[in-house]
Amino acid sequence: MALTSSDETDLLLPLLGAMRETPRFSTFLERMRRRTGARYIALLVRQGRLGKAPITEFYAGDPLPTGSPIRGTSVLFDLDRAHYDSLRPGRVYALGELVDHDPVLKAQRWRELRDLGLADERIVRILADTGLDAWLLLARTSPCSASDSALLSNLAPYVAEALRSGRDLGAARHSARINAAGMARAGNGWMTFDADGRLVDLSPETRMWWSERYGQPPRIGERLLGLARPAERGLLTAIEELAQDQAAPPQPMLLSDTPQVEALVQRISLDDELGHTNMARFLAVFALPHTPSHNAQARLTALHALPPREAELALKLSEGLSIAEAAQALGLTVETARNYSKRIYAKLGVRGKAELVRRILEGTAHMT
Repeated sequence: MALTSSDETDLLLPLLGAMRETPRFSTFLERMRRRTGARYIALLVRQGRLGKAPITEFYAGDPLPTGSPIRGTSVLFDLDRAHYDSLRPGRVYALGELVDHDPVLKAQRWRELRDLGLADERIVRILADTGLDAWLLLARTSPCSASDSALLSNLAPYVAEALRSGRDLGAARHSARINAAGMARAGNGWMTFDADGRLVDLSPETRMWWSERYGQPPRIGERLLGLARPAERGLLTAIEELAQDQAAPPQPMLLSDTPQVEALVQRISLDDELGHTNMARFLAVFALPHTPSHNAQARLTALHALPPREAELALKLSEGLSIAEAAQALGLTVETARNYSKRIYAKLGVRGKAELVRRILEGTAHMT
């Protein structure tokens, strides 16, 4: 059963969006089941080291009478999974071939198939990449035909490409999620702009802060509203200089004066594959104003063995208060605060207030 022009629409196009579906590959597998008239179609995927990673199962068709395909415990597949890695990639097998050498196993297997209401099945192993295996399986209530094997063979390369693309997109999405979480935890915000200074994207934390600061969130595709004139000129000037000189260093600018927020603007070059051109984006990174985390004291205590009152004093000093001001804020005498500060300096290994402030601002206590 070779691929026809209608197959390219009905079977191949769903593969392009298969990784965005829930469950994945559902449209492709259901259309393949209807195309072949099979009782059951399954795609088994394993990503990871051989023999170590679990197999994830996607299927179309009525659940088999025994076992749960969703949990990967269907009797049909359990009978054969021990042999899957011995299959030659790209070749279509009748699974009965795997037990032809043993008459007892062969008879047992056909009994199991009859119990499942099946008469025949075909499978092809898909070696998409190192550490990325898959098996496409078709099961029928009547004997399989040569066209079934041809269809599995023809679809295998396309399924392999869909799996590779899905894996790469998943890895990129995972990496982006980790990077965003790290930026947010460090208390940093970011926005990206095009060459005309229009907003392209921003972090959720930046959107929230901007809404609280200016009464409305920034609008994608527009210039920032609410910026003071000097800040707007500074942003546009930085973008213009970076656009004209790709080797220019990142440009500093004052994004807000109350509260004071300094941003560093840099050029990010992105390849526009569709237009075969280079499309520049400009990234502004800045520290978002925020109060110390409610866990800051506990973090100082855990890392530096500071008692709670000493940790509280260290945090007040890191906010720019003098010892006298911090003592008043905490209800301590100045003499007690001075004694505490000496112990704090010793435990943190710093020589005075300036080094203490830097140590805390660079540590976990300052993270959100």
